[in-house]
Amino acid sequence: MTTDTIQRGTIYLEDMEIGMTRSLTKEITDRDIEMFAEVSTDHNPVHLDDDYAKGTIFKGRIAHGMLTAGLISAILGEQMPGHGTIYMKQSLEFLAPVRPGQVVTASVTIKDIDTAKSRVTLDCQCVVGEKVVLKGEAQVMAPRRTKG
Repeated sequence: MTTDTIQRGTIYLEDMEIGMTRSLTKEITDRDIEMFAEVSTDHNPVHLDDDYAKGTIFKGRIAHGMLTAGLISAILGEQMPGHGTIYMKQSLEFLAPVRPGQVVTASVTIKDIDTAKSRVTLDCQCVVGEKVVLKGEAQVMAPRRTKG
């Protein structure tokens, strides 16, 4: 099993193995949350308004769940498989909130490879410290070194 951090580029289908893992770590900042709200047009006050968020079940502001999930997309597009990857399917389960200032480590691990269809299934998760905040599964079409 291979574990690397911030290894950019492409791992071609022919070079993939079950159990290969890639990860990245990022602090979720207020600016990240504000920019995600602008891009997504999701201005839910639980993400942006301290006073409002204090009155919710979260007792404070939280990051958009899809902002956290976006870290998985970053790994798939930049590390494994990498450039040329086509995202086909994603399941997500949000287990705990991510708050501004928290550090999230996202990771993906190859679970299955369908060589005939160039499809790769990956287990995905995001953690804050030891706590899993998001888990799911992705399916991508991986680039091949050779065509055909």
